Amino acid sequence: TMCLLMWLLPFNTEPWQRRLQMPFISSAILDRRSKRMSLMSLQEILTTSCLGLVIRASVPKLDLDATFEQKNDIAKAVEEELEKAMSHYGYEIVQTLIVDIEPDEHVKRAMNEINAAARLRLAANEKAEAEKILQIKRAEGEAESKYLAGLGIARQRQAIVDGLRDSVLAFSENVPGTSSKDVMDMVLVTQYFDTMKEIGASSKTNSVFIPHGPGAVKDIASQIREGLLQANATT
Repeated sequence: TMCLLMWLLPFNTEPWQRRLQMPFISSAILDRRSKRMSLMSLQEILTTSCLGLVIRASVPKLDLDATFEQKNDIAKAVEEELEKAMSHYGYEIVQTLIVDIEPDEHVKRAMNEINAAARLRLAANEKAEAEKILQIKRAEGEAESKYLAGLGIARQRQAIVDGLRDSVLAFSENVPGTSSKDVMDMVLVTQYFDTMKEIGASSKTNSVFIPHGPGAVKDIASQIREGLLQANATT
């Protein structure tokens, strides 16, 4: 006589409170005496002799993630132990499966919190990386802008110097008896009065008092020239 049996056995392991539900599909050739073996005796043999031995020997060595990953290995070990134990009673173990691994509720909540924290950390890293890229691009843009502005100022000053040189040469050639120094004094005074005019014409400018006399044009030129020389000496 052949009898096909399937058992669904829940088992608790204390270190992590994992409950393993295992269906056992057994095939055996039994005689009348073997058939009279009670179901309770069979469950007792399975759980106490083999199932508990294998689970307690293997599961406590693993963390929760490794337990999920290696459940096929655990089922294979249980199957081998059951085959050894049950073959003496006329049973043949066909296959052993671990259907489900159910952690304790506290462990589930902890796992959910870990996953949530990991995702939040990933989102924070991505946000920080995006802000970093924006700051780098902004700094690169400012550096490029300042570089171009510096080129513009340098070209402007070069054009002013070239214009002054041409003006001095032309004035010295057309007006006999004048020196380059006289021409530069006149240019400096002209720029000085142009600056005064712009200051006075601005609506946002407060009162500016600059002590000088109308006849002291040469003193003004000397002061401007000395100021420029002092500025060049300090830099």
